[in-house]
Formats: sequence, structure tokens, C-alpha cells
Amino acid sequence: MDKELVVIGTVRSSIKEVKSAPKMEDEDGAVRARIEMNPAYAEGLDGLEPGARLELFTWFHQSDRSVLKVHPRGIKERPLRGVFATRSPARPNPIGLHRVTLVAIEEPLTLVVEPLEAIDGTPIIDIKPKPKGR
Repeated sequence: MDKELVVIGTVRSSIKEVKSAPKMEDEDGAVRARIEMNPAYAEGLDGLEPGARLELFTWFHQSDRSVLKVHPRGIKERPLRGVFATRSPARPNPIGLHRVTLVAIEEPLTLVVEPLEAIDGTPIIDIKPKPKGR
């Protein structure tokens, strides 16, 4: 069984630090960002068009993978919960899910998306069209 993740692109965003990033894409502070795609995956973009609703899967490269309990949304007054009962980026496999709209495709291989709450330099590990009706 192949367990290797492949980075297909990188987020380029005005959000530079985890502490200044919103928790979700629908919160204040989410921005228009660019996804610089690895040229090896250019053919995989065929069929994408501006206006498409996408799900980006990222690797939270600055997350603590040893954490198994967190205070939800980082609010210390809330009781600790297991990471699998939260959307915390701290988890054994720090995979992020971001629902965005494709604004434009710029040459040579850059996707312009919004709203995105990922920090600059975040690796993109997959892109999928958002299921219709959701």
C-alpha cells in the first residue's frame, strides 16, 4: 500500500502566520489567494473553469501532530475534546479541507481562489470539485 502524499501545489496568501489566520473560510479574515501548481500536475487542471466551487485539501505543515485533545476553537474555557471531535489543525494527520470558489486561472499554472484561510506556503495535496447540492 502506497502511503506517500504528493504536494501538487502551494498556497500564496497574504496570511503569513497561523495566529492571524481565521479558523474557517467563512470567517472574517479569509482572503483571495493563489495556488501555484506544480507543473507535473498541469493536465489535472483540465476542465476547471472560473466560478467552479472547489474543495482544497492541504497539509497543515506547522501543526503539532502529537496533540490528541484540544480546547475547541482554542477557547480555554471550553472543556478539552478529542481532535477527531473538532476541526482543529493539530491532529495526527494534519489535513485541511477548504471550500473555495475558483476566481481565475492565471498563466502559467496559478489558480486564484476565495475565500481561503490557509497561511502562505501551505502545501496543497488535492483539489476536488464540490459535490452539487452541498
